[in-house]
Amino acid sequence: MDCPDTIAAVKTATDKVAWGTGTAKSLFQPVSVTICQYDEAAAGQTYANVTTKRTAAQATQLFGLVNAAPPVAKKPGFCTKELGPTWVLRFTDNDRGVLSVTVESFGCRRLVATSLEGQGKPGALPAPRQATPELIKSLGLR
Repeated sequence: MDCPDTIAAVKTATDKVAWGTGTAKSLFQPVSVTICQYDEAAAGQTYANVTTKRTAAQATQLFGLVNAAPPVAKKPGFCTKELGPTWVLRFTDNDRGVLSVTVESFGCRRLVATSLEGQGKPGALPAPRQATPELIKSLGLR
C-alpha cells in the first residue's frame, strides 16, 4: 500500500519529532516519490484521498526543495489557524529504503521527517523545519 498511514498516525508521528535535533541536510538519494495527500478535514482513521507518483528527476527536484528549507531549532510557537492539506512524501531509493516526510500547508507549516526504513540507511533523520512557499507550491492542490 503506497499510503499506509491514517491521518491520526501521521499527526502522531509528526507531533513526536524533537525539534532542534537531526542533520542539516539529508543524505538520502531518492529515485522516486509517492505523494500522499490528506484533505484538510481528514481526521481519525482517514487515509490519503489522493496519491501521486513522480519519476526520479521529479523526486530529486522535490527532495532538493525539502532539503533547502533551513532547520528550525525550536518548534514554532505562533501558528495561523487556516486549514490546508497535509502531505506525506515517501521517497524511495535504489535499495528500497523509504524516507517519509510530512508537510503541512497550514498552521506552523511543519516539514518533518518521521521515519527512515530499510537496512543500512543513514540513521539520523533530517532536522525539523518549516515548509517553504516553493515546496508547498510544487506539491500543488490536487
